[in-house]
Amino acid sequence: MKIRLMTIDDYESLYELWLRTPGLGLNTTDDSKEGIAKYLKRNPTTSFVAEYDGNIVGAILTGHDGRRGMISHTVVDVNYRRKGIAKALVDSAMNALKEEGITKVFLVAFKRNEVANQFWEAYGFTTREDLNYRNKCIVELERIDTYC
Repeated sequence: MKIRLMTIDDYESLYELWLRTPGLGLNTTDDSKEGIAKYLKRNPTTSFVAEYDGNIVGAILTGHDGRRGMISHTVVDVNYRRKGIAKALVDSAMNALKEEGITKVFLVAFKRNEVANQFWEAYGFTTREDLNYRNKCIVELERIDTYC
């Protein structure tokens, strides 16, 4: 297995992986090729893919605003789980954020995504019960949930 920086050339493989991974929430704008290209341009050193035999089997989309890091779209192909790939991806992302002077990172996981929540808990991420997560779309987005 090899962990390397994500590039826009990975997009088609990434999108296929995202669609077949249960528990993600995608949308047709932010997660389009153009949306991911914009994200990677702003955050060129913090998102990673895991390759096995030349195929992308895992990925983590990570960025920051100069103050706080954010992790999203962390996936490992169901056929490659329990091999340390997710941990290696998160370690790579956390190290990259640290190199950029980021001291704290957050993520959002759907409550019903038990696999993800168990992983994040084991990695040391805590649940904040004192916050309300809120969002508002500036433009209309078409949502894609990957629950089967």
